[in-house]
Amino acid sequence: MGTVITIIVIVLVVLVAAAALYAYQRRRTGQLQERFGPEYERTLEQSGDRKEALRDLRQREQRRAKLEVHPLTGESAEQYRAEWSGLQQSFVDAPGDAVAQADRLVLRMMREAGYPVDDFDQRADDISVDHPEVAQNYRQAHSVAVAQTQGVVDTEDLRQAVTAYRRLVAVLLDTPAHTDAKDQS
Repeated sequence: MGTVITIIVIVLVVLVAAAALYAYQRRRTGQLQERFGPEYERTLEQSGDRKEALRDLRQREQRRAKLEVHPLTGESAEQYRAEWSGLQQSFVDAPGDAVAQADRLVLRMMREAGYPVDDFDQRADDISVDHPEVAQNYRQAHSVAVAQTQGVVDTEDLRQAVTAYRRLVAVLLDTPAHTDAKDQS
């Protein structure tokens, strides 16, 4: 009878441990879904595997935690605002040039804020940790900027790219880098 009780206790302990692990994983998944929002869905769709997507998002958080990202200084932000304003005005006469300038402006702003800028995909992943709501906009705008150099976009694509860049410029200018996405909604 003692052996049966020991086996039952062991089985119960294993079941409780499994249930606790499952609950922890569900909670962590929920936290990542809430934090990353549409970026969570995009990453899941891209990877095709929930575990791989979760691992990718956790790695982004870990990488971002090691970066020294900071808000732009007041003076610098004002200079970028003025440059952005001029860039938007130039769109009417030279939409392709405006998109190329917007791409370069965002790159400079990200560099100054402390984001590594060597690789576009890594930049988009890094910005997705702090600003998941605009990461996809950034990817779309950049793809238009790249396509524009090959002459395969129309004015509407360019307009949408400038609009998408505007969203990223706004968060880089106005949002502290360490604010959680849930606080920004």
